[in-house]
Amino acid sequence: MTATVGVVVFPGSNCEHDVVEAVDAVGGSGELLWHKDNSLGDVDAVVLPGGFAHGDYLRTGAMARFSPIMDAVARFAQDGGPVVGICNGFQILTEAQLLPGALYKNQGLKFLCQPAVLRVESTDSVLTRGLKVGDQLSIPINHFEGNYVCSEETLAMLQENNLIVFTYQNNPNGATADIAGIRNEKGNVVGLMPHPERAAHPLLGSTDGAKMLKGLIGFD
Repeated sequence: MTATVGVVVFPGSNCEHDVVEAVDAVGGSGELLWHKDNSLGDVDAVVLPGGFAHGDYLRTGAMARFSPIMDAVARFAQDGGPVVGICNGFQILTEAQLLPGALYKNQGLKFLCQPAVLRVESTDSVLTRGLKVGDQLSIPINHFEGNYVCSEETLAMLQENNLIVFTYQNNPNGATADIAGIRNEKGNVVGLMPHPERAAHPLLGSTDGAKMLKGLIGFD
C-alpha cells in the first residue's frame, strides 16, 4: 500500500511542492495540509517543509509553532508517527520542543545556498533506516539560520543516546559538533537543515535525498 505523506503548508513555506513531487517520485503519495487544519487526516507520515513560515517574524518557527495543526503533529509524533522537519521545518520542531536545541544565525552572518556533504551518524531514524553509518550524502543547504546550538548537557545527551543523525563533513554554518540533523529517542521525529527533496532526481545533481525519502515512506 502506498504511504501518504502529509506536507504542512504555513504562510511563507516555499518547498512544499518540491517535497510532494520528491515523495511521489520515490513511490509515496504527497498531500498538502494547511496550517490552520486541526487534523492531519489519514496520513502515514508528516513533513514540515522549508521556507519562511510567517516571514520568520519574532524568530524562525516561533509563530508557526502555535498553528492549530501543530497540536495534531505533536499527538501524531507522541503516538510514534513519522515526522520530519526540513530546514524551516527543523526550526519549527525545536520551537515546538519536539526536538531539543535551537537554530541560530550562520557563522559569518551569510545566507548559504550550496551543496553540503553529510555523514550518516545513526540509522535509527525514519530517514536513515535504509542507510549505513558512515555513508556520505550530497544534499544542498539553503538557509541563514542553520547554525544548530544547544547546551553542553543537551549535546552530551545527544551524543550518549546516538540522537545525532547527520553531521557536516565541512561545517558550513558553525553548527555545534557539526550537527546537520537530529532525532528524538524513538527515531520517529527527525529535523535536518539540508534539503533532501532538492537531491531526489539526477537533474538536480544528486539522488542522495531520495535515499532518505525512501526510508520515510518505507517505515514499519
